[in-house]
Amino acid sequence: MTPSEGVGRGMESVLEMLESLLALGGMVLLRDTVEWEGRSLLKALIKKSALYGEQVHVLGCEVSEEEFREGFDSNINSRLVYHDLFRDPLNWSKTGEALPGGPLEALRALCRRTDPGPVTVALDSLSWLLLHLPCTTLCQALHALSRQDPCPGKQVRVLGLLHEELHGPGPVRALSSLAQAEVTLSGALGQASAHILYRRPRQHPTHQTQRFSILPDFSLDLQGGPLLEPQPQPDPHTPPVDPTNHLTFNLRLSKKEREAKDSLTLPFQFSSEKQQALLRPGPGQATSHIFYEPDAYDDLDQEDPDDDLDI
Repeated sequence: MTPSEGVGRGMESVLEMLESLLALGGMVLLRDTVEWEGRSLLKALIKKSALYGEQVHVLGCEVSEEEFREGFDSNINSRLVYHDLFRDPLNWSKTGEALPGGPLEALRALCRRTDPGPVTVALDSLSWLLLHLPCTTLCQALHALSRQDPCPGKQVRVLGLLHEELHGPGPVRALSSLAQAEVTLSGALGQASAHILYRRPRQHPTHQTQRFSILPDFSLDLQGGPLLEPQPQPDPHTPPVDPTNHLTFNLRLSKKEREAKDSLTLPFQFSSEKQQALLRPGPGQATSHIFYEPDAYDDLDQEDPDDDLDI
């Protein structure tokens, strides 16, 4: 198998995984960060669902309906049913435009929908819902929404965008346990990548990492090639740099300098002549003697030198 064939098969496996995410019911959790936003990927998946002929319900919380629909053509927008929680989330204006009952009632209303055929529910975002609903209440509503027992041909899939940097590990793990698939966005050197964790029924989870880009019309462009950090390669025509250049001291000795160093006698080195001169006094040198007379308090007992301490 050639490298190009390997990349092609890897691309097909990722495409098949994305097709499986959209074809089966359940919940797909999109986890983004401040550096790598996930709303563009959410809109790309919404576009794929709409192109399949499905009805798409969008629970919009963080951006206006006009901003969310921007970039979609009329065919895609005609299949979007937008539930606006951005303009007046708590229905303070009492104009009737806001969703009655707030975000929780909006989720419950989605559970009671009667649209024929498969339906995609996009939540933008789960982080906003976590700020307005208890985590347990939100998880129960999502479980009821994504684990309905639909009739054949009426699968329900939930696309939930989560800004994971805003939450602790507890809520993130709780939402992760509800998801059949997780897409974690990251990247390096300006290139976005998605780590996909896909949990198939009665099978081991599947992991796949893929580089991608989002086109202006929110089409998903998967890119092949390994995810390797680029390493700078030295130019073979460039001579190596000597680190000893431009130093204020010399690290090497010439032959003449080394001979002068070896012939030098250091002050703490004693030659045999110097030792003899120090140990044996020469002629005319006065000798000295030490006379010692012990007194009554001197300790002369070598077996018990501390007997004078009176312990």
